[in-house]
Amino acid sequence: MPEGDTVYRSATNLDAALAGAVLTRCDIRVPGFATVDLTGETVEAVVPRGKHLLMRIGAVTIHSHLKMEGSWHLYRHGSRWKRPEYQARAILETADWVAVGFDLGMLDIVPRDSEDSVVGYLGPDLLGPDWDPDAALANLLADPGRAVGLALLDQRVMAGLGNVYRAEVCFLRGVLPTRPVGEVQHPDKLIDLSYRLIQANKDRAERTTTGSLRGQTSWVYGRAGRPCSRCGTRIEEGELGDSELQLRVTYWCPTCQR
Repeated sequence: MPEGDTVYRSATNLDAALAGAVLTRCDIRVPGFATVDLTGETVEAVVPRGKHLLMRIGAVTIHSHLKMEGSWHLYRHGSRWKRPEYQARAILETADWVAVGFDLGMLDIVPRDSEDSVVGYLGPDLLGPDWDPDAALANLLADPGRAVGLALLDQRVMAGLGNVYRAEVCFLRGVLPTRPVGEVQHPDKLIDLSYRLIQANKDRAERTTTGSLRGQTSWVYGRAGRPCSRCGTRIEEGELGDSELQLRVTYWCPTCQR
């Protein structure tokens, strides 16, 4: 699933191409909004909110979430698309660009003054102007019995982290993802590290948590069965979830994380 830094880059690129332009075509291909036509409206801005993307056009906002398979592409008129047209859920054209949302896991159109109805539940955005580490820490500590690996994925705690960052932050802080939040020493450092990692990667096409853009770019994520780069212990893989978050794969070093 794309994480907050991926959505941030997508929003930045879309905003650079579309902001200030008038739509010459609007084709929404999802039930409930198929009759919406924003042709003739001006795109004011495209902004990220955690893992969500908000396209402010005229009096409404197109809200999308990429989920597992979604992506937004920009094309020049007449150029060949990189994905088949039947996967397109939204097509927005201006005089210069064609923006296509493929396999969007979520797509809504709401009045501009009702954006909170789709993103108001989110915690402070790690890449947004509302970032508030104290509020994020308070959210994290609100349920001290919850596994820290679940709390870090909960977008109500702070918006933007996904499975990669969850695994890497826990490793770098030496914490098993199953450890209860209330037993984590210096939980504020989890918040600070999450912020620093995602900020460092927001403008990179390739994410790294090791500091290297060549070779090994992660410490534990996707490295099950391989030796830990710090201690040589075999990296473990498992699933973690609860009634609020679906089971997701996670990785850890049983020696470096306690």
